[in-house]
Formats: sequence, structure tokens, C-alpha cells
Amino acid sequence: MTVTTGGPGLRPHGRGGGRTHRAYSVVVFVLLASLDNVAIGLVPPLYGPISDAFDVSGRLLGVVTAVSFLVSAVAAVGWAYVGDRTNRKPLLMVGTLLWAAGTGGSALAGGYLTFLAAQLVAAVGLGAVGSVGFSVVTDLISPTRRGLVMSFWGLSQGVGTLAGTLVGGLLGAADWRRPFLLLTGVGLAATLAYLFTYDIRRGQSEPELAGRIDAGAEYDYRISRADLPRILGRRTNRWLILQGLTAQAAFGSLVWLPVLFAERAEAQGYSTSTAVVVGSVFATLFQLGGVLSIVGGLIGDAVQRRTPRGRALVASIGILAALPFYLVLFFVPVTIDVPDGASGGAVVGAVLASVFTEPSVGLSLLTAIVALALTSANSPNWFALIADVNPPEHRGTVYSLGNLVNGVGRAAGNGLVGVAFQALRGAFPPPLNFAVGLAAFQLFFIPTGVMYWLASRTSPADIDNVHDLLHTRADRL
Repeated sequence: MTVTTGGPGLRPHGRGGGRTHRAYSVVVFVLLASLDNVAIGLVPPLYGPISDAFDVSGRLLGVVTAVSFLVSAVAAVGWAYVGDRTNRKPLLMVGTLLWAAGTGGSALAGGYLTFLAAQLVAAVGLGAVGSVGFSVVTDLISPTRRGLVMSFWGLSQGVGTLAGTLVGGLLGAADWRRPFLLLTGVGLAATLAYLFTYDIRRGQSEPELAGRIDAGAEYDYRISRADLPRILGRRTNRWLILQGLTAQAAFGSLVWLPVLFAERAEAQGYSTSTAVVVGSVFATLFQLGGVLSIVGGLIGDAVQRRTPRGRALVASIGILAALPFYLVLFFVPVTIDVPDGASGGAVVGAVLASVFTEPSVGLSLLTAIVALALTSANSPNWFALIADVNPPEHRGTVYSLGNLVNGVGRAAGNGLVGVAFQALRGAFPPPLNFAVGLAAFQLFFIPTGVMYWLASRTSPADIDNVHDLLHTRADRL
């Protein structure tokens, strides 16, 4: 495999970065990955008070979120390409300052258009964190441990989204501007934390290059425009990017899970306010299976050591095996026993107690945890595979292209499943229309699993090509 490069090879570089310093750097980057998702999850819980403050409809606030997602995904491609060519640490600091400035501007906005503009500034900055940060973290972690560390990377993003929802709802209940101001301060602190991170050298975790870099050399190859056709020509990259379209269509539909359980509660006679709390608590509980992505990363690492098809096979089997569990989750009858009209805390306590007192609730929770645990094998192995089949100077760009396709798939799944619910309403009364619609959208996991299986067939050759390329470059010293 030949790759056009923008540099002559390996150049002398100063040493530095002990074990503790590198561990600190990993923690900073993983925490930052969670912070950018806190920013993403902050606005939706505050649609009501923000729309009241600006005298606009909640739908217009939904437009802000949708456009911000799109801008962030598109900006990430540009950030990643520049990051694959230049020093990444300053880019991450600039990106963090941008999203902190946009978040602070959102808190100070006096009208809808100003708020929209501030959110778009934040979105541009957020695009740098995921794409450039991913490239940096892969250079800190050896290939044999990529699945494990990438599971923490992916998990931190999910935790960040939930934290954003929680922070927005709790701190913003009395004053919607307060959580934005808090997050601005955290963003500034994160920028300061960057100053003390290890200046990670590109390619330093690769076994073929490690000895040379430890001896004081620098990997000086950079992406160029001529590399882009080669990136897309790498067959494993095509499968890893395309699978996001169908996988995220299924995942995107799951944001309606709280609505399904709220409708079930209303069908059992509960008031709308109580039903909304019930739906939110059930949906939050059912996300617990995502924590087991760490197991998926560990299994991917272990199987990859036995066969170069390992990571892709683990992701394929996990995605396909989860499908029947999702179908059970949507259709198993759930008996809800909570005090109608009680405070939110009382309803939460009753829902948690029902996990142990109502067999149907316990079964639903177990099914959800298994389903989420199986599908969460996707995330760490996807991250690790991108690093395995691409040389260091391509990884940020490939990640950002995949993330862009993921965003399109998630938006499509989120929007189209709502249309499906309405279309099914005539044949299936609520809440059955929601169950049927969600079940239908989980069928998108089938082509996702197939694409991972195809990636398992192409990845061994692509991994070998990267190893050969890096050996050749190291020998040029």
C-alpha cells in the first residue's frame, strides 16, 4: 500500500511524558469527550423556559438543536483534516475555547437569533473535540488496549449526554441561563487543563514506530488531499463509515423510548405529568446496559489478539444478537404501579421499587440491559478498528467522516420514526403503534451487522498493509 505523504519521515524530537503524565492526558481527553456531550444535551430539557423567554415556539428550539448537530458534524471534518496535518494540541484548545464562548454567549443571549448564533459558534468548536481528540487518544494507546480505552471514550460521551440532560433540568428549572454559565466555566477550566497534558507525538503507540520515537525521532507524515481517494478506497473504511447510516437510524429511534413508556402509563390511567416522569425514569434505567461497552471493548481486544477479524466480528455478533432482545423489550407487558400525582421523587422511588416487586418491570429492565450491552460492543470496536486500518495521519479524518454519516443516520431515525408512529396509529392504537414502530426501526441493525461482517473480511488485509507501511517508514531512518 502506498500513501502520499506531506513529510520526509521521522525527525528528531525531545523526550518527555512519563506514565503518570500520559495517564493524566488520557483522563483529560476522555473527560473532554464527555463535556462536549454535556453541551449537546443541555438545550433539549430547557426548550420550555427558553422558548418562553424568547417568545418563540418549542419547534424553533428544536431547529437550533438539529442545525447545531449538522454544523458540528460538518465542522468536525474540517477540524480533523487540519488536525491530521498540523499540531493538534493548539487546535483542541481553540476548539474548546470556541464552544465555551458559544455556551457563554447562549447564556447572555437576549433573543432567539442571538441564541441561535451562539449555539452555532459552540457547535463549530465542538466539532474539534471529538475528531481531533480521537486522533490524539489513539496515539496514546497501544493497539492491544485500544478496545478498552475506546470503550471509556464512547462511554464518556453517553454519560455526558445524560449529564447534560440532568444538569439542564435541575440547574435550569429556576433559571435556564445558569447551566450555560456553569458549563462555560468548566470549558475554560478544561482549556487550562490542556496546558499540562503530554504533547502526544503522532504514531508513538505503534509498535513499528515506538522504538524510533522513544529514541528521539518524530513521525512527520501528514495527510494531503491526494490521500482522500485512498482513504475511501480502503474497503474496511467504507464499511465502517456506511454502517453508521443504518446503525444510527436504529439508535436514533430509541430517543422515543420514554414516549413509549409514558404512553403505556397513560393507557393504565395515569395523568400526563406522572406518565412523563415514569417514561423518563424507565428510559434512564434502560440506558444502564451501555456501561457494559467496557466489556465489549475488552472482548474485542481479546478476540483481536487471536484473529485480525476479531473486533469486527465482535461488533457484528453483538449488533445482530441484540435484535430479539429489543423486540421483547418493546412488546412485553409492563405493569406500572406508582402514586399518580405524587412528587417526582416519589414516582422515581416507586419505579425503582417496582424493579424488584413487579416481575414484568424486572424482566423489561433485564432485557434492556442485555440489548444495550450487546449493541454497545459496536462503539469501542468501531473506534479501535478505525485506528487499526488507518495510518496515524488519517485517523481523525476517517473518524470525522464516519461521525458525519452517523449524524445523518441518527437524524433520519429520529425524524422518520415519528412519521411512522403517526402512520401506524390507524391500525395500532397507542401505545401499540409506538412499540410496532420502534420494533420496525430496529431492523436497521441487520444491515449494520452484515456490514461489520464484511469489514471482518477486509480488515485483516488493511491492517497488514498499515503494518507494512509503518515498517517501511521506520526503516527509512
